[in-house]
Amino acid sequence: MSIVTITASVPSVSTPSWAVWQRKLIDTMSKSVYPFLSKYTEADGTLIWREYHDDSYQSRDGADDFYESFYNWALLYLLGGGDHLLEFAQREWDAVTQQLTKLGLVNKEYERGYDQFHQGESYIYFYFLCLVNPTHPQLIERAKRFAGFYLNEDPDAQNYDADNKIIRAPHNGSVGPRWGYFDGEISYAWYPYMSPYGLPYEDVEGVSSYEDLKDPILAQRMGQVMEARMGKGDVATNLIVTSLVANAYLMTGEDKYREWIVDYVDAWRDRAKQNGGLLPDNVGLSGHVGEYINGKWYGGLYGWSWPHGYYNIGMAAIVAGTNAYLLTSNSEYLDLPRSQIDAIYQLGETHTLGSLAMSLGHHWIGMLHEHTPDTKVFVVPYRYQDSGWFDYQIPTPVYPIALWNLTFQQEDWARVEQLRNASLTDWRQVIPFRNKEDAGHEQPWLCFLKGENPSYPETILSESYFKVARRMEMIRQDKSDLTQVSIHHWQELNPVTTEALIQLTLGAPQVIYNGGLLMCQVRYFDVQRQRPGLPDDTAALVEKIEADHIVVQLINLSVFEARDVIIQAGAFGEHQFISAEYEKRTSEYPGVHGPSGYAAPELSSETRTITINDNLLRVQLPPTTEIRLQLEMKRFANTPSYHLPWDRLS
Repeated sequence: MSIVTITASVPSVSTPSWAVWQRKLIDTMSKSVYPFLSKYTEADGTLIWREYHDDSYQSRDGADDFYESFYNWALLYLLGGGDHLLEFAQREWDAVTQQLTKLGLVNKEYERGYDQFHQGESYIYFYFLCLVNPTHPQLIERAKRFAGFYLNEDPDAQNYDADNKIIRAPHNGSVGPRWGYFDGEISYAWYPYMSPYGLPYEDVEGVSSYEDLKDPILAQRMGQVMEARMGKGDVATNLIVTSLVANAYLMTGEDKYREWIVDYVDAWRDRAKQNGGLLPDNVGLSGHVGEYINGKWYGGLYGWSWPHGYYNIGMAAIVAGTNAYLLTSNSEYLDLPRSQIDAIYQLGETHTLGSLAMSLGHHWIGMLHEHTPDTKVFVVPYRYQDSGWFDYQIPTPVYPIALWNLTFQQEDWARVEQLRNASLTDWRQVIPFRNKEDAGHEQPWLCFLKGENPSYPETILSESYFKVARRMEMIRQDKSDLTQVSIHHWQELNPVTTEALIQLTLGAPQVIYNGGLLMCQVRYFDVQRQRPGLPDDTAALVEKIEADHIVVQLINLSVFEARDVIIQAGAFGEHQFISAEYEKRTSEYPGVHGPSGYAAPELSSETRTITINDNLLRVQLPPTTEIRLQLEMKRFANTPSYHLPWDRLS
């Protein structure tokens, strides 16, 4: 079946500044990777770092930090960045994988074994590579092999217990369950950077404060308790691995991956129901909650007690619920993240900022920058220990917004509104900052979609351009000894920032950074070059999102070349376009030449509606034309896939 095609006919008489900014940002970031690579990588793509010897790196931690330095380069390609971005993104993935294999962190091209909170940060890079290049044989093989580590298809990686429906250890990967928590000496000593997170447990004899861990004997005692409680069994944060399995499904369409996700997520849903809606964070090898923590539902690794609580439990819930919903269209899976959000919000209180010791305070820059220690704010508890709920912090808008991005239902919008009503911050304001997740501007974007913040596109694009400019200057001035730098060094200098482009062109918030898939309203394909992304000179803006339709504007800025673009409903073709409404020019253009033609003729148009009933729509853009499409949509109507549309071209 051929793709329905619409040809734009309205000239772009007054090109909006957001379109110019958007193309400038895409083109600038496409170029920015060259000086980054030149300064920080060897000829083979490996990162310049310390020399290797047998004990050069004795830790399970760190693989994610290497991958994160390049994680969004393939995403920028998907958005319309330069062709070279895909080549570099693939090369750097391979180079970093080889580097980490030499360091001992990677086996069979996959992490040997670490927690999924950190692995999730690594593998969003891999998911972007698969999304933009799904026919690449090596990526297909890797996607299947990586998922196979959790389907017990590799005899050396028997991570899953199908009877009890658990992943057998908090640290897991290509060598199977990686038992225990520590490498080498079993001791949890005092470190200043971990001080904000406090004690993992309150019931260890003689240890009543984090400062007590400066005593080697007490540090060893705490380490022994952690080893016993965190070294085996399943944890809620392992739900993030559902993205790895969903990625294999999207690459292959094989039912076994969907079935595994359903079984695993259903088991955790049942545990949550038995715990009053809250996810318990630990399950023993026998399948019993609290098996190694005296029957307690809290205290597992990256669980409710330590180090982040709701921050990563909510993240795991939304990732798992989203993946199960995507692959089954059963919206009941979204009740899993809803129940976490609602339970924590109901525990909220009002406190002055100065009375709070927020362990993740650096995450809330955009919501706290104007306030003083005496400012009263609504906060919720992120963590739970024997003494009760604690670590009160700003309720993150990320999870309710991610939910709304899936359903666009009033029930989920009400959760967003609830946060706004409790906030003291003007949600329309764009704060110039960039956090690790390359996010934090969800609130002003939502206000734009609701018609309250019309200048947002220009503001966020210019702010993003400043971010790139600052990173480039930081790179130029970086005089560090690269053989001695921290493993975070390069990711903190990555000049590519994609939050604004995801919001404006795809109509979506930033992905859940710790392992989420890209869930968006639309994505684009360049017909002329037969590659993903917006064509050259083409700008896109998702202006409005409702449950049954979206409004998208496309502009061809080129005065020389026509552009030809396919719009897909959803990142994976999971949605369906029902119809399109747009303006068709009815007047003459460009008008006659000569003295009487110095002024352009007055434009007139009429509204046209065309039936689509497809997840693809082709739009042809003659030079310097624009089109605004109101696209009626049915959500989650199609089987999701990474399939490329080229076989549909006639």
